[in-house]
Amino acid sequence: MSDAQNVAVEKAPKLNIPEKNKVSNEKEEGWLFFGTQRVIALIMFFFMFLPGMNPARVCGLISKNLSLFTSAVSYSSLISGVGRGFRSGWIDESVFIILFVSSIFTVLGIVAIAAGACISLGNIKCKSLSFIFSFAGTFSLVGGLVGIYISYSLMGGAARVEKVNPEFPNGLIVFFVLGGIVLIATIAAFIIVPKVSLKRIKKVQKTESDETGEAEVNKEESEILPYEMESKYKLFLMFLPFALLAFVFCYLPLWGWRYGFFDYKAGDELTMDNFVGFKWFTYLFQNAATKRDIVRVLRNTLAMSGLGIATSWIPLAFAVFLSEINSKKFKRVVQTFTTIPNFISWILVYTVALAIFSTDGFLNTLLTNLGTPSNTNYLMSSEHSWLKMLAWGIWKGVGWSAIIYIAGISGIDKQLYEAATVDGAGRFQRIWHVTIPGLIPTYMVMLLMSVAGMLSNGLDQYLVFSNSNNADAMEVLDLYVYNLGFAGGSIPLSTVIGMAKSIVSVALLFMANSVSKLVRHESIV
Repeated sequence: MSDAQNVAVEKAPKLNIPEKNKVSNEKEEGWLFFGTQRVIALIMFFFMFLPGMNPARVCGLISKNLSLFTSAVSYSSLISGVGRGFRSGWIDESVFIILFVSSIFTVLGIVAIAAGACISLGNIKCKSLSFIFSFAGTFSLVGGLVGIYISYSLMGGAARVEKVNPEFPNGLIVFFVLGGIVLIATIAAFIIVPKVSLKRIKKVQKTESDETGEAEVNKEESEILPYEMESKYKLFLMFLPFALLAFVFCYLPLWGWRYGFFDYKAGDELTMDNFVGFKWFTYLFQNAATKRDIVRVLRNTLAMSGLGIATSWIPLAFAVFLSEINSKKFKRVVQTFTTIPNFISWILVYTVALAIFSTDGFLNTLLTNLGTPSNTNYLMSSEHSWLKMLAWGIWKGVGWSAIIYIAGISGIDKQLYEAATVDGAGRFQRIWHVTIPGLIPTYMVMLLMSVAGMLSNGLDQYLVFSNSNNADAMEVLDLYVYNLGFAGGSIPLSTVIGMAKSIVSVALLFMANSVSKLVRHESIV
């Protein structure tokens, strides 16, 4: 290298490593311990909803179907089976108060550990904050578990120990072990992660006055390091609450499918003594009365779902015509009044229907006053039950269902309308050639979802409108499962029917998706 090149290299400015690169390098330190902490936090959060892992079930008087989360948020559920023990003096209620408070501390500890695990995805300042959550959560968890153990010890000193039946819960050991692993991982990460200043230096250019005049000089100033996190982690944490809600309300209930393999009655325990394997699955197809009921219920279900699919274009048409209204005030009024019924419960809808269509309702009263006496009970008659349910469903949901199409219309390129107008297209031609083609993809997705949910009509509407006259035409699959399980007490058979419905619904979804890929070359799965 020549002397000129050496001089150029020496004069070249030295590159500063960006702050984000420093953060990413620091984030690599202790990744094993942070990963362990996150996995354990996820496991503990999952166990918090499993009744079999409830560390608060310290005696036989507490329900076996009670989870740790329920034990911490509902004192009445915790003592639901202990009322006689309190009245008879078998055990002091203060023991259960200690158990309840300890459960709260245990749950809060798990939540704090989970929060610390999420915050640790950020930069070094986020990691410093995560240590506080993790340590506080671990101590809260351990304190709660110690309180639960104290409650268990007090159970042994009850006046009637044989009635209280103290049981050492396996969940207590499991949570102690998991809490210990979290504590060790947090301490290790705290030691390994480099301790850097939570302030960073930035160069600023200032104008200062000296004896020779004003001059611009570079100075270094420190600023507090902000909390930073990569976008992918931010999006993940935004999505996480919805994923947890879906898990708790959609996937966790699948644990109840085990009732379909037992000869179970309300209040019994699931043991190998009442395990019957696939008995209820074969019973579903061998019993003649059950087969007749299934055929009738499927007829009602498919008929009402078919009518719903056949009229699924109504919200689209309503959204299109609503978008063509020029008066914004009138458009808002119409949209508001058509959306409000969606938030009214079916019980209130039935009350309105009863006031209008019952024997002494508004319609019969009006006909009588007009000189045509009438005492027909339009509401409870069995005539045209499917069409009446369809009409009430459309009235209640058309405004709400149209919202997604209104949003789709707002996303259509305005230049397409301008080009169509230049070509001489009128209003209805613009609707037919621009608006509707722009909404077809959205409509097809909604149609596929409707096909997948053909067996899931819900039961609220049909439960409140059902009576002895129209029960045969009104009972859909969801209502049949409800009546069979709760009214008839056949919980295993209703569980089997629910399982079959879920499996068929998934199969319908994939079939509809395959047809969509074949016809439109698009899919949603």
